[in-house]
Amino acid sequence: MNNYLRLNQEEREEISRGIWAQESFATIARRIKRSTSTVSREVWNKTKRKGCYRAEKAHMKYLEQKIRYRVVKLESNTLLREYVYAKLQLEWSPEEIAHRVKLDYRDDNTMRISHETIYQHLYCLPRGQLKAELMRGLRRERKHRLSRQAIHYRRQRIQDIISISERPREVRDRLVPGHWEGDLIVGKGHTSALGTLVERTTRLTLLVPLQKKDAFTVRQAFAKAFKRIPHQFKKSLTYDRGSEMSEHKLFTEDTKIQVYFADPSCPWQRGTNENTNGLIRQYFPKGTDFQTVPVTAIKEAERRLNTRPRKTLKFSTPQEKFYQLIMKRKIALVA
Repeated sequence: MNNYLRLNQEEREEISRGIWAQESFATIARRIKRSTSTVSREVWNKTKRKGCYRAEKAHMKYLEQKIRYRVVKLESNTLLREYVYAKLQLEWSPEEIAHRVKLDYRDDNTMRISHETIYQHLYCLPRGQLKAELMRGLRRERKHRLSRQAIHYRRQRIQDIISISERPREVRDRLVPGHWEGDLIVGKGHTSALGTLVERTTRLTLLVPLQKKDAFTVRQAFAKAFKRIPHQFKKSLTYDRGSEMSEHKLFTEDTKIQVYFADPSCPWQRGTNENTNGLIRQYFPKGTDFQTVPVTAIKEAERRLNTRPRKTLKFSTPQEKFYQLIMKRKIALVA
């Protein structure tokens, strides 16, 4: 067992997936080659309820705790703290201080500090004259500072997400139509994209032309595409953690469609969309520049997809299945 190392982000995501699948701590621990107590301690230290554990929140909490632990070093070493404060008052940068102290105290290993720890110490100081005096020498004064890893991780987060684990059971069983999965197919050089929306029960597909792939453009284009669908068949949309869906709350306000987010690096949680994207690539291979593709060509590909027999529909077409629902000839379909 790898007990002496801290859990990493990938392991936390594996724990989150295991909890979502209702696995025991022991089963999850065997898969990630950790002790059961490590998994149990990780979950209960990060949340009060097992089902509420989220990998991204747990990892962010760990990074912030790690930063707080590093700050203690200056508080416990008086000589080092006085040295750092004196140089900050001379308007030295934390990086200059961290390197110079090694030269001034070559034989004293206790007089060692990283520039990041100095930054963290400064930002953790209470407001007052001392903090203002020490911060004055910094080239850029910010309200907060995190490690590079924490900053990168935080940038990837979408605010106020609703996890796929909170999705109603009817979505997973595919018996009730109106639940969709969404994604972008990225074009040549990652400069263009095509939006894809797939209904989970009938596999009806909407292809959405995009002028840009930013959050504002995607939100408006997806909302416009859903206007073609009767309101009783617009219940939810499951998406990945792509930043293009960061305006999901506005999207829900505009369309009344609730957006759920799959766990990070879990494409199988949106398997219908992933499989459909493979079919779409037959019409638009990798390297396609969607800025040069006419809307008529996109609509023709959409028509072909929806009139193509599918094995999972017992070789009916998505269009046939969808219109059966509209005409109320069939209400529940078996995936």
